[in-house]
Amino acid sequence: MKTTRKCRALLSVGLNLVALFFSTTAFITTYWCEGTQRVPKPNCSKERLHNCINYGVNETDQSKVHYSWETGDDRFLFRHFHTGIWYSCEENINGGGEKCRSFIDLAPASERGVLWLSVVSEVLYIMLLVVGFSLMCLELFHSSNVIDGLKLNAFAAVFTVLSGLLGMVAHMMYTQVFQVTVSLGPEDWRPHTWDYGWSFCLAWGSFTCCMAASVTTLNSYTKTVIEFRHKRKMFEQGLREEQTFIDQEALNYFRDRSVQSISSSVEVFPGPGGSGGKSLGPAASVDLGEIPESLGEEQC
Repeated sequence: MKTTRKCRALLSVGLNLVALFFSTTAFITTYWCEGTQRVPKPNCSKERLHNCINYGVNETDQSKVHYSWETGDDRFLFRHFHTGIWYSCEENINGGGEKCRSFIDLAPASERGVLWLSVVSEVLYIMLLVVGFSLMCLELFHSSNVIDGLKLNAFAAVFTVLSGLLGMVAHMMYTQVFQVTVSLGPEDWRPHTWDYGWSFCLAWGSFTCCMAASVTTLNSYTKTVIEFRHKRKMFEQGLREEQTFIDQEALNYFRDRSVQSISSSVEVFPGPGGSGGKSLGPAASVDLGEIPESLGEEQC
């Protein structure tokens, strides 16, 4: 039982550690959602000759009208962007690298409260995962008493379940805020196409591992309790059977002793016909004629 219990504890610790790593990585990265944004092409210059609008040699002459023969989506660039809880970064079309903006500032004012609740829930989610992981490690490596180990196991399961629920709520709130920001956010930020990124997958993978760790921990707790109850029941049943056996032996012993004491007080002597007869006292001759006389004396 001890080996099986230790294996279950190791599995719970491993799942909790994976959930903690995934959640922390998702929280600090900016790839929850990614896609493309449609922006107008810039004017061509000596430094930029591609993906731009070329007006010819007189493009700097403000007194002339310039025409562009590009229509539809040819007039726009599709730059890549990726967004996390804290920042939204997009490709810099005027130079190399990326430029990032705070996603909290990009969200509509009506959704910023929900976004802050999502951030707080994510922080609590990670903190409760740390607490659950610490309790599991303490129960695994430093608990020699089985009862204390069960208590730590129960507290670890409770903290892990609570962290999973907070994580689920946080992920759902962030998804709602992002979808509203796509529709009501700034014009220069609104995505043309978008999808969920690997950080979002890590976040929900963390939630899955967290709930698996909590279920494994609860299973370890309940199975250990059931095993202890079964052993206690078998021990009590053995005690009752042993007590019944001892009482039966004592009863047989005293019965044999009483039979032996009665047998020792009985003498066997031969009768007139040669057959054996039993007497409850020593052999003595009794004169029947003396009986009435003695009875008369007793009456007087």
